[in-house]
Amino acid sequence: MSTPEAGDTRHSPSDPERMRALAHPLRLALLQFLDDVGEATATQCARHTGESVANCSFHLRLLARYGFIEPAEPRGRERPWRSAERTHFEPDPSVPGSIRAVVGLAEATARQEVEGFVGFLRERADRADELAGIPLPVSLTKDSYWATPAETEELQQAMNDLLAPYVRRVRDAADRPAGARLMRWFATSHPDLAFPPAPGPEASDAPDAAPEPPEPPSPDKEA
Repeated sequence: MSTPEAGDTRHSPSDPERMRALAHPLRLALLQFLDDVGEATATQCARHTGESVANCSFHLRLLARYGFIEPAEPRGRERPWRSAERTHFEPDPSVPGSIRAVVGLAEATARQEVEGFVGFLRERADRADELAGIPLPVSLTKDSYWATPAETEELQQAMNDLLAPYVRRVRDAADRPAGARLMRWFATSHPDLAFPPAPGPEASDAPDAAPEPPEPPSPDKEA
């Protein structure tokens, strides 16, 4: 396997071209489907997404070109695809277009997840009688908190560690207990740039800091 030369960002976490290739509704849906089922042909992808086989084939090949998916073992005349190793993307100011590409990919991903969540709520409402009595756990959480960058990273890692055993079941069907359902999880966390960092409890202008005592009057002003 060849290693990228210095300055080569292909298949790197900050490759803007690769991020732009993924920032497409159908390609995101295809990649999600392959993650969910393990492997699938273009025909199966078309049946799941409602798109044509030709359109799915085109986008599957593009995903493969950028290393997101790879051919699975042939099944007779069928040529299925499977997800490749996932990539963690992050912006790199030294790579032209990297920061903007992250914005585009995040926007496409967030829109897809929100539409999926709202779509579930609508379907549950439409099928209320049919689904009555069936446990369908769902949550929507919105909150704010104060944390340092280090504390925020610790919190995010703790959440990832908590989810990890359940995420592994996506690829290991034998580990799924009876009654388990495929659940969707989408979470974001970001600083609010409209508010400055906290000055700290020792700062004189901290909200909870005790006010400074007034200075004694100057002898010149005493009566």
